Amino acid sequence: MTTIGLIGSGNIGSTVARLAVAAGHTVVLSNSRGPETLAPLIAELGPNARAGTPAEAAAAGDIVVVTVPMGAYGDIPAAPLDGKVLIDTTNYYPERDGRIEELENGSATTGELVQKHFAGAKVVKGFNNIWFEHLRSLARPAGSPERSALPVAGDDDVAKKQVAEFVDSIGYDVVDAGPLAENWRTQRDSPVYVTPYGRHGDPAGATASSDYIRERLSAARR
Repeated sequence: MTTIGLIGSGNIGSTVARLAVAAGHTVVLSNSRGPETLAPLIAELGPNARAGTPAEAAAAGDIVVVTVPMGAYGDIPAAPLDGKVLIDTTNYYPERDGRIEELENGSATTGELVQKHFAGAKVVKGFNNIWFEHLRSLARPAGSPERSALPVAGDDDVAKKQVAEFVDSIGYDVVDAGPLAENWRTQRDSPVYVTPYGRHGDPAGATASSDYIRERLSAARR
């Protein structure tokens, strides 16, 4: 099975870790506060999980999930991620992250900015359009009529295929949202952002099929 490195272990990171371990993957988790702060989560996840530094998570991961606030991704050293498949979960909240001019004027997407920083990595945008509670509750086995889909965007088709296989293994179909230049379709306040999976605040969520996610992506307007 795949080893998943996580740089950031908040709501999305810990949920991806739980789903990955349940699917038989190994996870290496890290955060900005030190491995010792992850002891309760590691104890919950069991023997297929361990804590490390961000550099250790980057080195160990066949796929590395960077799941930090948009304003913080630039603080992560890029070199340890050279050659890695990197899932970028970031979303832009200017009230939290500070004003980022390229995102304000539409000259870049969140994924493009992350790819620019991690120039040697193969960035795939994913897990950024779903509330973590819905990510946890809506996972279903392959073939289930209640299976939901998640969009991914990226410039490297091989990396997207690898990410799609991982996402499938943890309970979701995948819809290709195009290159990173198109990931504005999955950013905050787009039609595919959060609401397709049910009401925010209702952890049960609602099925969002591949066809419905494609429809929502097509409805996006800049």
